[in-house]
Amino acid sequence: MLKKINLIFSFILLNLVFYFTPNLVNAQESFDDWLSSYKKYAIKSGVSKKTVNLAFKNVKFLEQVIKYDRKQPEFFEDTITYVTKRANLFRATKAKKLLKKNKELFTRVENKFFVEKEILLALWGIETNFGKHVGKMDIISCLSTLSFDKRRRDFFSSELLALLKLIDNKLVDKDSLFGSWAGAFGNFQFMPSSIATYAIDFDNNNKIELKSSLDDALASAANYISRIGWNYNEPCFYRVKLTNKINSKYINSSARNISNRMNITSWEKQGILPFDGKDFKSNSLAALILPDGNEKSPAYLVFENYEKILQWNRSLRFGISVCTLANMIKA
Repeated sequence: MLKKINLIFSFILLNLVFYFTPNLVNAQESFDDWLSSYKKYAIKSGVSKKTVNLAFKNVKFLEQVIKYDRKQPEFFEDTITYVTKRANLFRATKAKKLLKKNKELFTRVENKFFVEKEILLALWGIETNFGKHVGKMDIISCLSTLSFDKRRRDFFSSELLALLKLIDNKLVDKDSLFGSWAGAFGNFQFMPSSIATYAIDFDNNNKIELKSSLDDALASAANYISRIGWNYNEPCFYRVKLTNKINSKYINSSARNISNRMNITSWEKQGILPFDGKDFKSNSLAALILPDGNEKSPAYLVFENYEKILQWNRSLRFGISVCTLANMIKA
């Protein structure tokens, strides 16, 4: 009798597991429903039916993309670990060699857009290791997966539509669309909306080639930074040390809303001093950030240029990495 009860219990438990565990088949069926609806939305938004059918011909739901989205290093690595991996002597040395090799191009771009070559090299190095890691994932499938997912559906649906319009207008070749899991493309990892807004044909061959043309990629990145308000020859940040306890209202630990800016003199009165013991070279308005959100976190006074980097990638640690590497290249 007991054995029979155990068998019945096991059968019920097994069925409950199957009932409550989501599986790929159900996810795929839901994805197909979403895809059918999105195709109609794209056509209604002005994309040709031919482009929609061509673009989504081999589209797939990619579970791995959801895993990547849930575990980004910006959120799981402490600041020193994150920055050291991206802004280091090896990468700075490589950047200097590439600058020497392409000096004429970097100088021309800097003179036209008033964005320092070191910042462009830092962005290039951190985004794709100078074009070595541009990504191999199917961007249309990635953006479709993230559009189907609910966490940031509105953002990625908009990016997917922007990409379809670029394909429809023959500004981007569909067959070249392999990049990052988040849908970014090329040497500087431009999202589709950034391609549409900032990418330019700098080598004048009537194509915008952000992966195969360094001229186009570099100038497009400079155009982006310039147009969002970059201040030429102004600093990004100073690393600092706190000699007094700072009121928590002055501390920023999120990239979403940087606030409480004061000039350097005012920060000095609060007991904030240069980390390296040298004098501050600017008295501009700056905000205090502690990326790790605690008293053990490295501390920085960040300027307007740093906040421009956050418009590129809204991560405090990414911004620190870019500006740190740029300073290493300049040294």
